[in-house]
Amino acid sequence: MKFYEYNAKKIFKKAGINIPEGHVAYSPEEAMEIVNEMGSSVVIKSQVLVGGRGKAGGIKFADDPGEAFEVAQELLNFEIKGEKVKHLLVEQKVNIKKEYYLSVSIDRTNKKPIIMASIEGGVDIEQLAIDDPDKIIKHHVNPLEMFLPYEAREIARRMDVGSNMISAMGDIILKLYDVFKRSDAQTAEINPLILTDEGLIAADAKLEIEDDSLFRHKALMEANNFKKKDFAFVKLDGDIAVIGNGAGLTLTGMDMIKLKGGEPATFLDIGGGASENTIKKALNLVLIYAPVKVVFLNVLGGITRADDVAKGVIHALNSSKRKINIVIRLTGTNEEEGQKILEDAGIPFEISMEKAAEKAVAIRNSLVSS
Repeated sequence: MKFYEYNAKKIFKKAGINIPEGHVAYSPEEAMEIVNEMGSSVVIKSQVLVGGRGKAGGIKFADDPGEAFEVAQELLNFEIKGEKVKHLLVEQKVNIKKEYYLSVSIDRTNKKPIIMASIEGGVDIEQLAIDDPDKIIKHHVNPLEMFLPYEAREIARRMDVGSNMISAMGDIILKLYDVFKRSDAQTAEINPLILTDEGLIAADAKLEIEDDSLFRHKALMEANNFKKKDFAFVKLDGDIAVIGNGAGLTLTGMDMIKLKGGEPATFLDIGGGASENTIKKALNLVLIYAPVKVVFLNVLGGITRADDVAKGVIHALNSSKRKINIVIRLTGTNEEEGQKILEDAGIPFEISMEKAAEKAVAIRNSLVSS
């Protein structure tokens, strides 16, 4: 789960990391009112869960309430990498003396948390690693031992921040690691961490929590307006959409398609206990994916009921403007009811996954050759 910047900053602030004064605006009028109350120049930031918003023009400045209204109006009609901007963070503009980079993430190769720090912040860290790797300090933390203040200060010393900054920088590093550990995070990042007349301030904040740990962080989920996705969806290079109820069954269906000479266009796992509405949403998603020529729906009903699957299929096909061939393998819980619903609607089905996959590939081949 990725956090919006303003929510990540709340979590960082609670851990003792200073952040700029700021408020969230959902309309140009709210942005204007915030700037009027703050009485200072501001930076207005699009709140999206994708990177590169600065380069895309999603961060702008305003010196007065009138300008803030115009900027907010522009940004709230903006789209960054396919994500529409729905709210903004309006923050006090601060005097920046120096920018740094700090992050804690998982080094999967070494199976340990890794702290990365640099005296050059506000930059593309991947590019900096290529251009000048010596400027990035890396420190692995033993997850079975406590990360101690002297270790954080040693990282600050290696950053070459200057003797007068070692203690303050070490304190921020220690607190950022604490956020990372307590939140079961995959990434906790400050870029840039800025030096101002008031000290070190997190000018930006990034936090991503491991999905499997979310049951421990319900309050954070609610604060971030998190909604669990109905299904897992991955686009692939083929033209036969594969949908299954369960990751293993979906992967097996993909393997069967390849075995029969076809290429999957999607991996779409609707999960166990998928409702009629979930089936409909899943089908609608692949029906609008242009490369798809045939849909292979592979359902082995356990918690998922075959009659719900059948109803979802019919509703999706009836509401879709695009008519497309669908091959269904349907068996399991309430299979007789589900199969009858499909029969009455004139939609063919198979009980054997192999036969269904073979049929899907045959239809695809006939479409391509005709």
